[in-house]
Amino acid sequence: MTSPAPTPQELLKIAIEVARNAAETAHRMRAEGVSVAATKSTVTDVVTAADRAVERQVLDALAALRPDDSVLGEEYGGDAAGGPGSGVRWIVDPIDGTVNYLYGLPHSAVSLAAEVDGTVVAGVVRNISTGDEWTATAGGGAWRGGERLRCSTETDLGQALVATGFGYDPRRRAHQARVVVDLIPHVRDIRRLGAAAIDLCYAAEGRVDAYYEKGLAAWDLAAGGLVAREAGLRVDGLRGVPAGPDMVVAAPPALFEPLHARLADLDASGGP
Repeated sequence: MTSPAPTPQELLKIAIEVARNAAETAHRMRAEGVSVAATKSTVTDVVTAADRAVERQVLDALAALRPDDSVLGEEYGGDAAGGPGSGVRWIVDPIDGTVNYLYGLPHSAVSLAAEVDGTVVAGVVRNISTGDEWTATAGGGAWRGGERLRCSTETDLGQALVATGFGYDPRRRAHQARVVVDLIPHVRDIRRLGAAAIDLCYAAEGRVDAYYEKGLAAWDLAAGGLVAREAGLRVDGLRGVPAGPDMVVAAPPALFEPLHARLADLDASGGP
């Protein structure tokens, strides 16, 4: 007999428990001292021992709690759509903002989301340094510290504080820098904090007005993207393409179209 599908609230409860424990491990390992364990796409795209230890902890915890589910993780991979008869897939970034984490900067997070039949329905982002925690369920709103989140009400792109990020490939960085040079005269200012999941959560609570970035993987976007959507942001790509590796734009409805138009004109999704 097939078990009933879990509710988003049930999945969120699991996600919060697992993410909190993982963030505690990451925080402890940072206090003990961390070093680079490997590099990925370039020599500046680092992996620490903590990234691997934290993801292994998450995988083990999920296997114990929901053994039929599948997991997509940044460090250990896996890409099945769900375990046998489960339809649930967990998407984990053990440490989003690894370079910040390595340097002791306070913008890194454990990000964990649950998909059901390909749709993200629950997610949590927990800041490793501060303990700030953002959560969301599909249709249930976005929350931090018991407060429901609402995105910025700014309507003028010229007054918008816009967050973004950069890839690790030097050619991509050069293209992204050119986009920023041409965009910054048309917005209040640009912020680059170095952790996509936190950027999305900051946009969800109006600490920045909007966010865009090329090159996000599923684990960068899943939990933070749900938090952003549930706070009222429109989260999409450019020119009708869904949010994904080519581009993510997260902005309040009044800002989305003018920001989208400017980024499209600047070919922000182009380049390497």
